[in-house]
Amino acid sequence: VQLQAFGGGLVQAGGSLRLSCAASGRILAIITMGWYRQAPGKQRELVASITSSGSSNYADAVKGRFTISRDKDKNTGSLEMKSLKPDDSAVYYCNADVVYITDFGDRQRDAEVWGQGTLVTVSS
Repeated sequence: VQLQAFGGGLVQAGGSLRLSCAASGRILAIITMGWYRQAPGKQRELVASITSSGSSNYADAVKGRFTISRDKDKNTGSLEMKSLKPDDSAVYYCNADVVYITDFGDRQRDAEVWGQGTLVTVSS
């Protein structure tokens, strides 16, 4: 199973960006999909997550500005970011808790599937 994240870039404060995450492989189900971010010198932190039932959770710093969504049929997710601030600058990673079929035909679950990260830079 692989996750690919894209959509980062440079934006001015107050602007918007949309990040996307696509999962590929022999996926049976994505239980939870989330976005994390890591700024230079800081620990990786949860930004938002969404369950298979659509229940979402947000970090206090982004509530009201970011919206997480997912398409269960396409195994994709997105993070709509509005009113961006310089403090939102970081590498953003998508993460998924995935149930999939292995090469041996077994059913496996991996809660630590990560995308490669996409850089978001917000200029003041």
